[in-house]
Amino acid sequence: MSELVRFGVSLEKPLLERFDALIRERQYTNRSEALRDLIRRELVQREWREGGEVAGAITLIYDHQQRDVLSRVTDTPHEFQKVIISTQHIHLDHHNCLEIIAARGNAEEVQRLADALTSIKGVRNGTISMSSTGREIG
Repeated sequence: MSELVRFGVSLEKPLLERFDALIRERQYTNRSEALRDLIRRELVQREWREGGEVAGAITLIYDHQQRDVLSRVTDTPHEFQKVIISTQHIHLDHHNCLEIIAARGNAEEVQRLADALTSIKGVRNGTISMSSTGREIG
């Protein structure tokens, strides 16, 4: 376990009140845990911007009956085998499918994969959620 260090933070009262409201809304048990999450989130964003190693999920919603969309969603990941950990295909209804691609690797390469998938004609919505691999973030 890492060594805990205590430090003080000075904030304007209105800012602290808004922060405390956010803490309650997100159900944190204390300010320290909320601050840790904010710091980690910023460090992950830095890794993402600087091309560090990230892990994440790309989610797509698409109409599998639209011409060529299924083959393009299936074929595109073959170009990115180094970063794909797994994929999951879910039939939501007669027309719509959900594809979830778990990825790990260089942030730029994972982002290129997400961009290639979300730009496919017939993909109705695509999102990417990246996080740290946990190696550098405490």
